[in-house]
Amino acid sequence: MNKGFLPVTREEMAARGWSQVDFVYVSGDAYVDHPSFGHAIITRLLEAHGYKVGIIAQPDWKDEESINVFGEPRLAFLVSAGNMDSMVNHYFVSKKHRPTDAYTPGGQPFKRPDHAVAVYGNLIRRKYKNTPIILGGIEASLRRMAHYDYWSDSFKRSVLLDSQADLISYGMGEKSIIEIADALKSGIAVQDITFVAGTVYRTKDISGVYNSITLPDYALMKQERAKYAESFGIQYENTDPFTGKTLIEPYPNGVYVVQNPPHTPLTTQEMDDIYDLPYMRTYHPSYEKDGGVPAIREIKFSLISNRGCFGGCSFCALTFHQGRIIQVRSHESILREAELMIRDPEFKGYIHDVGGPTANFRAPACDKQLKYGVCKKKQCLFPKPCENLRADHSDYLKLLRKLRALPGVKKVFIRSGIRFDYLLADSDDTFFKELVEHHVSGQLKVAPEHIADAVLQKMGKPENAVYERFVGKYRKLNERLGKNQFLVPYLMSSHPGSTLKEAVALAEYLRDLGYMPEQVQDFYPTPSTLSTVMYYTGIDPRDGKKVYVCKNPHEKAMQRALIQYRNPKNYDLVKEALVTAGREDLIGFDKKCLIRPRVLSGEIRQRTKPKENASRKPAGKKKTIRNVHAKKSFKK
Repeated sequence: MNKGFLPVTREEMAARGWSQVDFVYVSGDAYVDHPSFGHAIITRLLEAHGYKVGIIAQPDWKDEESINVFGEPRLAFLVSAGNMDSMVNHYFVSKKHRPTDAYTPGGQPFKRPDHAVAVYGNLIRRKYKNTPIILGGIEASLRRMAHYDYWSDSFKRSVLLDSQADLISYGMGEKSIIEIADALKSGIAVQDITFVAGTVYRTKDISGVYNSITLPDYALMKQERAKYAESFGIQYENTDPFTGKTLIEPYPNGVYVVQNPPHTPLTTQEMDDIYDLPYMRTYHPSYEKDGGVPAIREIKFSLISNRGCFGGCSFCALTFHQGRIIQVRSHESILREAELMIRDPEFKGYIHDVGGPTANFRAPACDKQLKYGVCKKKQCLFPKPCENLRADHSDYLKLLRKLRALPGVKKVFIRSGIRFDYLLADSDDTFFKELVEHHVSGQLKVAPEHIADAVLQKMGKPENAVYERFVGKYRKLNERLGKNQFLVPYLMSSHPGSTLKEAVALAEYLRDLGYMPEQVQDFYPTPSTLSTVMYYTGIDPRDGKKVYVCKNPHEKAMQRALIQYRNPKNYDLVKEALVTAGREDLIGFDKKCLIRPRVLSGEIRQRTKPKENASRKPAGKKKTIRNVHAKKSFKK
């Protein structure tokens, strides 16, 4: 039975009759007791296993007393930066500050420090010299080994060392945190907890480490970037719980950071148990005076149906965090959560999303993965779908039909992303048809990312011809169903492998569609992705080959401007890019040109200026194309 929110003050702890908590959970996010927030899952799971947990959300890292809300916990401090890496949370790719933070009351920025887990860890250690500190969450997970830090443009040690913590629970962490908790409860010293899968620890004695691979040492990697590419390639091949080996990363002074293999995937029953815990499903009431926590609006009426992703995009860290093996909840569990949502007074009949990292993945890519693990040297979808891939949307389709049939539900949307190459690999078009008919809110967001095959290869994405096939089928289904729905593609500029040549090719593609994106994402080098390693080292860890990397801020601006070449503010950058790329043929008056010569076009406007008293036709309504693949592109 739900007893309300977990305590956030000493008074609330005392009200439960507790004199001390077992664990203090320190979070960079505001306290939101909803299963879309990592701190909610971990704390509720510990509670379900009989542990007493208090939460310190967004402590003042400049004040040691802010960490002393509950006093010293009996077993350990648990530390997370929150649902996002704190640096991504704080900064745009330009390294300019973001003006708001959706995970903070009222959307206020800077309520957590840069590099939050390291700062929180050191804050705790100054106050409590010997209390165990366990790091978790995405920031710690993706910085668990030596890594490139884009914001400081430096090669950093494992965050385990920089935070003075004892352990990292990496990945989603449910299984490992309970094993750690039980070990601490039994009296095992934190320094001796070296046996839990899904954890990272430090040691000076590796004599008892078996079935391991020793990575290049930190000092050598810092000196030779190629060694880091080599190390990451080994790490990338050992992210599977069935085949992954223990990894040892040497540091100066005889210190080793040891990464145990990932924990095994959750079963459907285990997933159900986690999402059936007694969450309050909203933010702590103390935030009401500030206007609440904005992030709740995005997830309050959304349903998580799966975890993991075998898509293998180079710029995505999911392989390192959730793994490639798909884990799913049962229909019954998802329907129970949907019924709770329907009873919410704010529910208006619309389920905003049913998905996960990739919405249409509802089973492992092939039967062998749950017995033998994922392939080390082979991807499921890239460069072509594997012959063993089982592309089947039938289970997802049944789930969506059940949700649509619930009383009080008007519409069920899918917004968390469709993997279009997987969709095309399914010989049965029933799901594709019902997706278009029932689950698109006027526009479907997809992620081709680029159109140049050379760039797509570095991204781990299918060749452009696959996306074109998807566009054609989507158009035909819309026409057949009498729908007027569009596709909105996510596009990325300046990804490793993209020169001005490929950026111009993308601009020409958009010209032919009659479309200019309102938003473009510059490649963002976040920790522990293949693309970030390419960016830092200039080497593709998969094959050791050199990669062109756009690092010059001015060239990055030109590549971005080319995608939005119609914007008058971008004229000078676009012209410079075209001249630099030797594509002056795209400056002129022909319909294939991207821009006109500025001076000549000005003279023409002067010569053709209407006389003062000349009659004028009423100006037509300005046409703004907001969606790609609108009617014009459907005429292809």
